[in-house]
Amino acid sequence: MSSDNSTSTTGKNGITYADAGVDIDAGNALVDRIKPAAKRTNRSGVMSGLGGFGALFDLKGAGYNDPILVGATDGVGTKLRIAIDTGEVDGVGIDLVAMCVNDLVCQGAEPLFFLDYFATGKLETDTAARIIEGIAEGCVRSGCALIGGETAEMPGMYPEGDFDLAGFAVGAMERGTDLPAGVTKGDVLLGLASDGIHSNGYSLVRKLVEVSGLGWGDDCPWTEGTLGAALLTPTRLYVTQSLAAVRAGGVHALAHITGGGLTENLPRVLPDGLGADIDLGAWDLPPVFKWLAATGNMAESELLKTFNCGVGMILSVAADEADALTALLQSEGETVYRLGTVTEGAGVRYAGSLL
Repeated sequence: MSSDNSTSTTGKNGITYADAGVDIDAGNALVDRIKPAAKRTNRSGVMSGLGGFGALFDLKGAGYNDPILVGATDGVGTKLRIAIDTGEVDGVGIDLVAMCVNDLVCQGAEPLFFLDYFATGKLETDTAARIIEGIAEGCVRSGCALIGGETAEMPGMYPEGDFDLAGFAVGAMERGTDLPAGVTKGDVLLGLASDGIHSNGYSLVRKLVEVSGLGWGDDCPWTEGTLGAALLTPTRLYVTQSLAAVRAGGVHALAHITGGGLTENLPRVLPDGLGADIDLGAWDLPPVFKWLAATGNMAESELLKTFNCGVGMILSVAADEADALTALLQSEGETVYRLGTVTEGAGVRYAGSLL
């Protein structure tokens, strides 16, 4: 391009992209800042770093012989609204990764790599970097590489300070090892404790906070710190511990308890004609859910079909392996609940009470 067509932010040589609200220099500064975080996520199989038009991954280099690829994509939902309003954005990157990779392991797949999409009206480099550094932390914890992403600065598309996130994870397993497989009547259902609400149901959460009259900066009613900080506790990652159980043998299915709660998610991994009997006395409802239920005068059935209620992942396991798998999961740092069994008849049936 000739010098006659060059532009500058001063406007002396014509209107610039920056004048339209897109700061390429800020985008480049962001890439430079996050490169060390992305580098921390490197693992076997990664063939290229950030900056190319695409990212390469070598499945043989990752140790696979006859792999089947598994993909998952997700977001963080309206939990982002709380993060934006409070400025506490560091954990939502972990949420983003967890929502994707926890789904992958339900297929029996090992997460291999992750890509993110960050969109905003005006790029704030520090905010974006904190979010992406959280994404990198989630990738490190789950053993997958952050190999690329897109940062979209789109003036006029988002109110000032707002942003949106999406994540994309790809994993693999050897052919013939996919889950669910072998679920049968009499399987024991093991629940892994959640770290709170995780990343689903936040439109209802925000409504209940509005009803309560509290603000994000007010003292949290059920724990130390502010209400906003408590509600932004990141989603728990279940990757390494779940894969350890799968590799030990005896795991027939895993269900990630997300939107729809136990009531809607557990049946997704059960064969036609089979359901589940769940003992609601097998675990204590965490205080955050008690507060939500009390604030909204919520029915127990509504809780169970909206939130994880303290159980973020459920494993359907062979009855004769249940004790050994419980011990293994506990050794991996999990709190494990023996929730019930797989039974004849579709649907989830509850005994006892959470409230």
